Amino acid sequence: MKIFDLLLMSISNLWKRKLRTVLTVLGVVIGVTSIVVMMALGIGLRESMMENYSSYTSMTQIQVSSSGGGYYFETASSSGGSSQEEEKRLDDALIQEILAMEHVQSVYPRLRFSALAKCGKYMGDLSLIGVTQGELQTMKIKIGEGKLPDSDSELQFFYGNNVLTNFYVEKNYYYPFWEKNEAPDIDLMKDPLFVIFDTNAYYNSQGGGSEESPAPKPPKKYVIKTAGIMAGELGEWENNDSQSVICDIDALKAELKRIFKKDVIPGQPKRKNGKPYNELFYSQLIVQVDEMENVTPITNYLKDMGYEAYSSAEWIQSQMDTMNTVQAVLGAIGAVSMLVAAISITNTMMMSIYERTKEIGVMKVLGCDIHNIQGLFLMEAGFIGFIGGVVGVGFSYLVGTVINGLLASSGAGESMGIVGAICRIPIWLCPLAIGFAVLIGMIAGFLPSLRAMRLSPLAAIRNE
Repeated sequence: MKIFDLLLMSISNLWKRKLRTVLTVLGVVIGVTSIVVMMALGIGLRESMMENYSSYTSMTQIQVSSSGGGYYFETASSSGGSSQEEEKRLDDALIQEILAMEHVQSVYPRLRFSALAKCGKYMGDLSLIGVTQGELQTMKIKIGEGKLPDSDSELQFFYGNNVLTNFYVEKNYYYPFWEKNEAPDIDLMKDPLFVIFDTNAYYNSQGGGSEESPAPKPPKKYVIKTAGIMAGELGEWENNDSQSVICDIDALKAELKRIFKKDVIPGQPKRKNGKPYNELFYSQLIVQVDEMENVTPITNYLKDMGYEAYSSAEWIQSQMDTMNTVQAVLGAIGAVSMLVAAISITNTMMMSIYERTKEIGVMKVLGCDIHNIQGLFLMEAGFIGFIGGVVGVGFSYLVGTVINGLLASSGAGESMGIVGAICRIPIWLCPLAIGFAVLIGMIAGFLPSLRAMRLSPLAAIRNE
């Protein structure tokens, strides 16, 4: 018997028992819908988590700092000298060494410096970050006013949208933002800010002194041109550098050398004789790796070299493992419904065999191959799975749309940190779900088909 003939007979037999077929298919529809929706929820949660993390940090970046966290402190050694000679420092030679590593795409140095700023009655702390022009183009900074600082001019500041949260009224240390959620009356684009780079000298000058040891003179103040301001309202924390002041690293280095001259720059190491080094060491290196799976090996290698290395990839990977477990649990919950559907298919096929015992006997007496008889029942079971799979996938899209709509209208997604839709059905899941339903249907129909194949022809014909 040809396969096409078996196909027509299978459809005909299912059509003769429409109500039973519909009820059995309904069980498969519920099972497939449960599995697809549960898998889609797991996929949606995982993808949303990745999108949420990627908006705050790069998953292929490694932050490298010295053992002092990017700041160099003098500590006395047992020989009475300084242990700084043994401290791992971040310099241009290290950058070239890291760039030579496999899978490393780029290395961006950063120079951090703390300064003070005065504007009228207000005073605030400035956290300066000197970056290269190459990194500046990759930071995806949204500009609210002005422009990003360039390297063709003198030192310029690009203020984060939350820099003003660090300003207070100098007389009574009153913070307008933190105490009353008010913005200080400062226009960073127009009002001149007097920047104090030598903060140690400033605080020493505020001590009052005495007749024998008068207080030192306050340090010089500098007016630094404003390049621009980051987009965002005061109190919006979408960017990690929203409280920082970004500037060109070469311009910052030149300005610090000009201000401090032969003195040790705060945060920089000094020699055993107390004099500064000729070069400025970086506070941090940002290492860009090609793929996320290569981040951990390179991070561990940098740690073995004696540096502090951190990447969000390890933490994100642990979260991904947790989400994979959640997705497996959700899939298992949906599989319970599919198991019930498989039992229903088995029951339907067994009933069909009892009702068609005489028909099976006649087919055997006429010389029909027993494997064709088995294939007939397997094909019927597979058809039930196929129809249920197709309808179940279509119904899954409907359920997913309803879930996403309810989540969006209630605002629960934003409160849970979910970006976009929570129920996401990828294209590859549809044929996989239909194929799985067909496979489950044929497995469920296997035992009944064996019974049909093993029926005695004479006993089957005599059956009433």
